[in-house]
Amino acid sequence: MKSIMQEDRTYCFLCGRNGYGDPLEEHHAFGGPNRKHSEQDGLKVYLCGNRCHRNGKNAVHQCGKTADYIHAEAQKAWEAKYGTREEFMARYGKNYL
Repeated sequence: MKSIMQEDRTYCFLCGRNGYGDPLEEHHAFGGPNRKHSEQDGLKVYLCGNRCHRNGKNAVHQCGKTADYIHAEAQKAWEAKYGTREEFMARYGKNYL
């Protein structure tokens, strides 16, 4: 499914760069057992592959604060499109807001 968090896939959701020199990669807001739900619900964003996704100091896979930000933004998007906070928690197991 297409992202409900980021319509324009030409820039990094976190830093706004266009991916030149550090190509953008798709990132599912929730991993593990909820990765399938993220895909089904469109909870994914595009991030600079090296700097913001995998290896940078504040990259989502390196920094809990960044991961928490993505989780919270995903929950806001989900609630705006699909349902209540209680329904989100039933599907994803936690409240991130």
